[in-house]
Amino acid sequence: MKKVLAICGPTATGKSELAVKLALRFNGEVINFDSQQFYKGLDIGTAKPKEEEKRGVPHHLYSILLPDEEMNAGKFIKLADSVVEDVWRRGKIPILVGGTGLYLRAFEYGLFEVEIPKEVRERVRALVKEDLFRAYEELKRLDPEYAKKISSKDFIRVSRALEVWLATGKPFSEFHSKHSFAKAEPRYPILKIGLILEREELYNKIDKRVLEMVERGWVEEVKALLGQGYQPSAKAFKAIGYKHI
Repeated sequence: MKKVLAICGPTATGKSELAVKLALRFNGEVINFDSQQFYKGLDIGTAKPKEEEKRGVPHHLYSILLPDEEMNAGKFIKLADSVVEDVWRRGKIPILVGGTGLYLRAFEYGLFEVEIPKEVRERVRALVKEDLFRAYEELKRLDPEYAKKISSKDFIRVSRALEVWLATGKPFSEFHSKHSFAKAEPRYPILKIGLILEREELYNKIDKRVLEMVERGWVEEVKALLGQGYQPSAKAFKAIGYKHI
């Protein structure tokens, strides 16, 4: 049976390094599912693997989007499906690595499809951009069941739920209950490896990594993106740390 390996966990736990070691040991190729590492120009601050760290192992779905382009779970599924099939055709093992759990679950179980008209998407995007808290309050009014399950700061889930309600007139919770990951059959046989560290050790590693990123030119990386004309509101700047810099 064809298999897929997935390595997941918080930042700075060594996911990329382990992925390369397993790829070399078991004839695999690495596929990114970290939402920040899809973007071109965001190399230092997202801790993308450097060429020497890849050790000759093919890496896929890194630096595939411009900073103002959008990625979502549905788009990721289509891209990942294509790469996984190609890796299998060459007799290798796909090794997914990243920290965006929604994308991994969507890849494993699929998503329900709701067609969202362009005008609805733009309307919701404008509302969320202007005032995320107000958007969440509106979601609480329209779909209190789903709103209580998510954070008021989760702009992706708030946006998605509002889009579905405005496009269908039905609460997202209704679709969610019928098509939840818990009830779905897996699309792929995935062996998952979760990496964890003690909190103090993890925080120390993150602190050290941030200092190393700044020394490597993280500030200059952000300046370069702004110099290319990308606005702080661009999708890529939602990556942790970029707006702060």
